[in-house]
Amino acid sequence: MEQNTDPAAPSTAVQLRRDFFHGEVSAVELATAALTAAAVQAELGAFIHLDAEYALRRAEEVDQVCRAVLDSRSEDSRAAAMAELSARAPLLGLPAAFKDLVQVAGMPTTMGTAAMPAVIPGRDDPLARRVHAAGAISLGKTQVPEFGLPCYSENDIASPARNPLDPDRTAGGSTGGGAAAVASGMLPMAPGNDGGGSVRIPAAACGLIGLKPGRARLPDDQQDPSVRNLAVSGPLATTAEDAALLFDVMAGHRFSESASGLAEGPAMRTVRQALQDGLPPLRIGVTTESPFSPDLDIVLAESAVTALEDGLNALERLGHIIQGSSHCTGVDAFWPDGYHHNFQALWTSRLGQLEFSAEERAKLAPLTRYFIDLAAQRPEAQTQEAIAALESFSADAEAFMGPWDILVTPMLAFAPPSIGWFTSLTPEENYREQCRFTPYSSVINVMGLPAINVPTHIDSDGLSWSLQLIGRRGSEETLLALAATMTEA
Repeated sequence: MEQNTDPAAPSTAVQLRRDFFHGEVSAVELATAALTAAAVQAELGAFIHLDAEYALRRAEEVDQVCRAVLDSRSEDSRAAAMAELSARAPLLGLPAAFKDLVQVAGMPTTMGTAAMPAVIPGRDDPLARRVHAAGAISLGKTQVPEFGLPCYSENDIASPARNPLDPDRTAGGSTGGGAAAVASGMLPMAPGNDGGGSVRIPAAACGLIGLKPGRARLPDDQQDPSVRNLAVSGPLATTAEDAALLFDVMAGHRFSESASGLAEGPAMRTVRQALQDGLPPLRIGVTTESPFSPDLDIVLAESAVTALEDGLNALERLGHIIQGSSHCTGVDAFWPDGYHHNFQALWTSRLGQLEFSAEERAKLAPLTRYFIDLAAQRPEAQTQEAIAALESFSADAEAFMGPWDILVTPMLAFAPPSIGWFTSLTPEENYREQCRFTPYSSVINVMGLPAINVPTHIDSDGLSWSLQLIGRRGSEETLLALAATMTEA
């Protein structure tokens, strides 16, 4: 898909960063513009909580620091100071927001539920602390589904997150508010987390780049190698270069001098070099078989197939080698047997350990109550058997990649549904339809491999369609670089 060259399009994070460090825009101006955009587009439901007073006060402090460090210097010493400052605080002055599952000091955390009161933490979670230490300025907390469980961002405490491409449709989940904020231009990028597709699904719904790093790749994520550790943190952005900037920060990478005068991290450098020189030919495998089959009937919309074809054509034009069908590994079936039921057992297993009062339980969403009941009623031996099967599959993830450097799948099977469609269903059918909607995402969390959503097609209704690139462990930078070259192919 060609890059957006519309001069009226919102500036990218990399552009805003450059403008800020060169003194062409202030942190206060960036924060004011973001807050204004959030207010004007409040109907999108991107935010649960906005704190304009905090954001503007912090922006003023950032501007004062920049003036003190840069303005009084000669041209040569100013360039050196700017390079050093951009290395120490790569996101300095840029507006950001965390989904309302992440603790941010002084801001209420609701977890998207009406069952329990919001808490106001006194300190940031590690990821928020790292992003703030890089100079980003939080505007507030973005919309999430209850406890981050569904793939749509609707709850009983705030307006649903709507898709900027069609506000009648969901923005996806669970990082739906963050995706709506980035896709609408409120934010240049947003950190999210992904336990079954929660970065990639809203990225696909809203036409964004969304990277799910591999298990334990980021220092602030849980380091447990078990499949019980499904959730990882990852960036959402309008471009792969922006996603690389945020990924470098989230990964704790060292930023160093570059030809542009601003420091860059290794993922940014890999993306820039790929855009300049291309990538060596990669072996690309392709499958449209879903691990939820045959338990669920997975049907791809015509536009999902077109997006896959367009993406593969772009990869071929870039010189990569498309190597074949879903059965290149030489096994009878591509995905493991019983995945649908095994994953449901894993996904709900910890909910059975939670305790709610009768009053709290009555305020839970029907889907959450359904998950809790499933977990409580399932024999422990059955849960352990399901998890053991997925552990065995995860242990062979590298071998599963077979001869390929990259495995390609579609991302979403059909267009993002209308707001309220999922919740209009019985809880059992709601869950099944979520699996049908997102038939290729959760299995990558189980495998612990990195994956990235790449938009490749826009349909006649203006909706974006994507494919998923899955890499080997440690290939996040390659995935970002490949996504960047595809969007220009």
